[in-house]
Amino acid sequence: MKFSEMPYKRPDPEEIIKKTQDLTERFKNAKTFEEAHDVFLEYEKEEKLVDTVSTLAYVRHSIDTRDEFYDGEIDFWDEIGPELEEYEQAWINAMLESPFRKDFEAKYGDLLFVNAEMVKKTFSPEIISDLQKENELVTEYDKLIASAQVPFEGGTYTLSQMEPFQVGSDDERRLAAWKAKGQWFKDNQPQLDKLYDDLVKVRDAMGRKLGYDGYIKLGYYRQLRNCYSKEDVEKFRAAVQKYIVPVADSIKRAQAKRIGKSYPLSYADDLLSFRSGNPRPVGTPDDILAQGQKFYDELSPETSEFFRTMLDEELLDVLSTEGKEGGGYCTTLEQYERPFIFANFNGTQGDVEVVTHEAGHAFAYWMNRDRIPSDYTDPTDEACEVHSMSMEFFGWRNAEGFFGSDAKKFMYSHLAAALTFIPYGTMVDHFQHIVYEKPEMTPAERHAEWKKLLGIYQPWLKLDGEIPFFSEGEGWQRQSHIYESPFYYIDYCLAQTVSLEFWAMIQKDPEDAWKHYMAYTKQGGSHTFVDLLKNAGLTTPFDEECLRGVCMTATKWLENFDLTGIE
Repeated sequence: MKFSEMPYKRPDPEEIIKKTQDLTERFKNAKTFEEAHDVFLEYEKEEKLVDTVSTLAYVRHSIDTRDEFYDGEIDFWDEIGPELEEYEQAWINAMLESPFRKDFEAKYGDLLFVNAEMVKKTFSPEIISDLQKENELVTEYDKLIASAQVPFEGGTYTLSQMEPFQVGSDDERRLAAWKAKGQWFKDNQPQLDKLYDDLVKVRDAMGRKLGYDGYIKLGYYRQLRNCYSKEDVEKFRAAVQKYIVPVADSIKRAQAKRIGKSYPLSYADDLLSFRSGNPRPVGTPDDILAQGQKFYDELSPETSEFFRTMLDEELLDVLSTEGKEGGGYCTTLEQYERPFIFANFNGTQGDVEVVTHEAGHAFAYWMNRDRIPSDYTDPTDEACEVHSMSMEFFGWRNAEGFFGSDAKKFMYSHLAAALTFIPYGTMVDHFQHIVYEKPEMTPAERHAEWKKLLGIYQPWLKLDGEIPFFSEGEGWQRQSHIYESPFYYIDYCLAQTVSLEFWAMIQKDPEDAWKHYMAYTKQGGSHTFVDLLKNAGLTTPFDEECLRGVCMTATKWLENFDLTGIE
């Protein structure tokens, strides 16, 4: 079935609640494991139906936030979702207290219950109204970002459509584009400040109502941190400052010299990798998707079947259009056992990274789509990001198909960007810990903290106020994860570290690297992040030697890469 043919009908909340309650009671009253297991499978099926309808509403709203019908459906799901959670928690409690728990653990492993214990710690009926308020504020932020109309050179553009201008090779035009975009954020900063202030306070209140000292512990439980702690993350941040920041800084110094700019770099010059312009994909969006098919056809039989299905069943929406939510993501339509990719192609290198990154997520789901329990279909977020970020590096095998004569530019800038991204992503995490440790901070104090962290993690950036918002040290407000998913962003950094392990493997033996990738991916979410890595012969990023090792290998490659003839 094609995505456009998938029916949407708002479910009756009372019916969902009644079914959940009935299943919970039947499960609690089961006399044998077989009987309990049959009810468990029924619950899995019902949960997939509800999740799929909800996902359809959210995806179609993302595609056009101006659509009044789906706008109303989002309001419905924002309100009803937290209310349904109370009955989902009752099911979780029944599972945890089941006399057949040992039987379930013998069949599925104990991670199902480890995660359930964490989920139990994230909810109480007392916070339903707070969860509804959180949903409402996040939706308001998304709508604000999607509604942006940036005046530039006589036209108006969405934030995503501005990005090609921001990386163009013409210095004056590029600076003007950054100023125009920065001005939109500056003009809307009072609303952005208010939304975030409200989100921080409602999350802090939820944490305290659940008995925690603020939001941080609750945030970790919501992210299912089941194999590492806040202290482990702090050690990782320290290692990033020790090993990655100096390397990233040297990359940026070389970049400044290459493009003929002074160091530290202006925001308008930071993303310009080459004087002649950044690598650009060849052809139209359809051409890029066709090259994606070529890449996946040649990579493996499994990836070939997967991507052909994605194209045939309209499971990618990639054009940047007015009213479309910004960014990109991969989600799942579990009733149909299909992933879905949402993106905003804009003619930049990022278009190709969608075909590899988001499709990396989608392929991992594809390989595990029929897993039982469905909780084991996907691992935790940092483990999921390994699928996507590593697939980007496997995409190098088709660099010429995607980028033509810009292939060498792409490979160099892609690896350089991976190394320079880790400090940025780590800074986002550090910032969020400061914010939720001090929820009473004013918007101005939060901006000051971000500016201070910029000096630690991105010392190559010039904060001179020339560009509104960005060079004033306030650019964190364009990072949607900070509003939508607290403490998610460090997952990208952990995963990027692992992806660099895969990159190093690919340089030595691409076929062996793919075997390790498949060994990692085929596990789905049946193990913790650390155990998934161990089982696939990979090193955890919490091992300081891992970060140091990939840093040294990648740096040596960049220093020796032949850029002759590339300006």
